[in-house]
Amino acid sequence: MERKTIAAIATCHNRKDKTLASLDALFKQKLSDDVQLDVYLVDDGSTDGTTEAVLQTYPQVKMIPGDGSLFWNGGMRVAFGEALKADPDYYLWFNDDTDLYPNAVAKLLSTYESLSDRGESESIVVGATCDPETGKLTYGGMVQSTWWHPLKFQLLQPSQDPQPCHTMNGNCVLIPQKVARLVGNLDPNFIHSTGDLDYGLRVRQVGGSVWLVPDYIGTCATHAKQEDYWENPDLTWRDRFKKATQAKGLPPREWKVFAQRHAGPFWLFYWGLPYIRLLFGAIRGGKMGSQINT
Repeated sequence: MERKTIAAIATCHNRKDKTLASLDALFKQKLSDDVQLDVYLVDDGSTDGTTEAVLQTYPQVKMIPGDGSLFWNGGMRVAFGEALKADPDYYLWFNDDTDLYPNAVAKLLSTYESLSDRGESESIVVGATCDPETGKLTYGGMVQSTWWHPLKFQLLQPSQDPQPCHTMNGNCVLIPQKVARLVGNLDPNFIHSTGDLDYGLRVRQVGGSVWLVPDYIGTCATHAKQEDYWENPDLTWRDRFKKATQAKGLPPREWKVFAQRHAGPFWLFYWGLPYIRLLFGAIRGGKMGSQINT
C-alpha cells in the first residue's frame, strides 16, 4: 500500500488554548493507515507558553519560532517553506482557531482524488467553516461577486457537490504536491490576510483550479469585530485610514501588488477604489473630524 504524506501547516500567536484545541481536532482525524500526518507550527513570539504546552502534549509537532512580527501570511510562509523541503504528497493549511470535524481531512482527500480522476489534478480543495454558535458560513471558497470588479469576492455556500471557486480563505486548504511545485510558497509581499486570496488566484493563473468541498469541514468564528474593521462607518476618517493602512487592514503597498497582479490593465483604478470609498464614506457620514475615537 502506497503511503500518502500530508504536511499540515499553521501559525499561532498568544492563543494557547485555541491552538491546543485545533491540534487536538487535527490529531483526531479519521484517516486510513496509509496516511502520514506531519505538523509544522510557527509560534510567532507567543508569551503565553504556547510552544511549551504544544510540545508537552504533542511532541511530534515541528515547532518553528517567530519573532512576533510575522502575522498570518508571514507565519504560514515560514511553516510552508519548512514543509516544502520535505516535498510531501499534500500540504494542509489550517488555522489554529479552526476546529476540524473528524472526517475533514478525509473529505478533502477524497474530493481531490475524485477531481483528479476527472482530469482536475492541478487543483486545490478548500473547506468551508461555520460559526460554532450560529452555524452560519464564516470562511471557505470565494467567487467573484460582480462582473465588473475583479478583486471583489464573496463566500460560496457549500452544497452536496464540489463547486469551482475563484479563490479562497486559508483556514482549511489541501494543496497537492504538483500544485505546490507549480505555484510555490505564499508571497512575501503580503503581511496578513491577502496572501491566501493571492495564492488561490495564482493557482488559476498557472492553469490550476480551486474547488470547495461538499458541506462544512469544521467551525471557526469570524475574526474581526465590526468596531475593529476599517470600513466601520462609526469611525472618523483618521481612525478608518489608520486601520486600513495597518497590517490587518488593507496596506496600500501590498494592495498595489495584489491589484497589479490580478486586476488587469485597469489595476490602478481598482487599487485606489477602496481608499476613495473610505474618503467619500467619511464625508457623507460627517466623520472628518480630527479626534480619534477610542
